Amino acid sequence: MASWTVDSPQRLTLEGPVTRLDVRLITGRLNVVGTDGPARIDVTRVSRRPVIVEHRDGRLHVGHERRPRWPGFLWWLGQLGRRFRAEVSIAVPADVLADLRLIDGSLVASGLRRDTQVDVTSGQITLMGLRGRTAAKIISGPVEALGVAGDLTLETVSGEVILAESAAGRVHAHTVSGAITCDLDNPRRSEIRLSAISGSITVRVREDSDLTVQLHTTSGRITSAFPQVRGDAGLGSVKDSHGVLGAGEGKLWASATSGSIALLARPVDDDEDEGELP
Repeated sequence: MASWTVDSPQRLTLEGPVTRLDVRLITGRLNVVGTDGPARIDVTRVSRRPVIVEHRDGRLHVGHERRPRWPGFLWWLGQLGRRFRAEVSIAVPADVLADLRLIDGSLVASGLRRDTQVDVTSGQITLMGLRGRTAAKIISGPVEALGVAGDLTLETVSGEVILAESAAGRVHAHTVSGAITCDLDNPRRSEIRLSAISGSITVRVREDSDLTVQLHTTSGRITSAFPQVRGDAGLGSVKDSHGVLGAGEGKLWASATSGSIALLARPVDDDEDEGELP
């Protein structure tokens, strides 16, 4: 097993394969990117607590050696950031299994093609160009996914969920307090489930989508750019809208307890169906 204790800015290049990545950082910035080259770790900033790097049997672990007491008095005084803050960039083969955890700060993951799990307590999550199965959870802060395909699950307790340029076959997004905004370009037989307790939901899909749509809000209103999706008034302020777009092979289900739902139509770009001009 190869092991490094990084207590100052340093760049490491690993020899040997990496099939799994585990990151456990306390606070700071984490950037993970899939690459075709050898695995590399670039620590650009580190506070008093060093970052430990271990590589054994294809498994790469990057993290702080000892976790602080949680939440602890020092956390509220801001001492935690001064002791444990680290800024780390990691390049790994795109087909690794990744488990990324950060208590406080921003996390960016891009270019990974297999299962990716992300967990942040307070901060921000950005996912770009991921494939495979992706699950991201944050308690306080936004989560943003751009160009993500495969199987995608996004959860936040207090924060916004943004999903754009997505061709994910399965999307589950949930927020307790915050808005959900989705721009979807899904394959046939996709499954999209969106839910918000306190916040609005805005969904934009292609005009030629094949979706069976079910929208529900307890306190709010539903608007739809598709005449096929019609609304029904229930008891009190409960409203439902449903309908079928195209062949209806996929499913779109959205539910808001306290908030409105908007279903928007995105024109099909004529250039998508044409080859490049000579």
